[in-house]
Amino acid sequence: MSKDERDILEVLRAELDLVEKGGYGRSVRTPWKPTSTFQDSLTCLNYGYPYRAHPCEECFLDDLVPPERRSEVVPCHHIPLNAEGETIETLELKDNQQLMEERLKLWLREKIAEIEAERAGQSTSANKPSAGITDS
Repeated sequence: MSKDERDILEVLRAELDLVEKGGYGRSVRTPWKPTSTFQDSLTCLNYGYPYRAHPCEECFLDDLVPPERRSEVVPCHHIPLNAEGETIETLELKDNQQLMEERLKLWLREKIAEIEAERAGQSTSANKPSAGITDS
């Protein structure tokens, strides 16, 4: 099965931008219909499809879902967002959109910083000569 080919860093940055601009508020076109975090953004592989064209396990977010929660209807709603173990699912149950979005923004910023640091470390180590090898 093919995995998500998109750059996780770019997708998470776009998700953060969406949330910071209030993207998960009620839609003007369908105000009666609640929006779903991740599913109602370009982060979701199935965004714009009337049905699930791609299984969730193809999405890079699936790697962040605890293995025991990957069979859930919306697995990405079970990604732990903080040390307390809050998830989109548990925060939605509190029915506090502002709290959910604040927790999501914190998680997105942390995940983005983690990936950037990881990539910076990889590029720095790739440019360093191996220990013990000298030019002659």
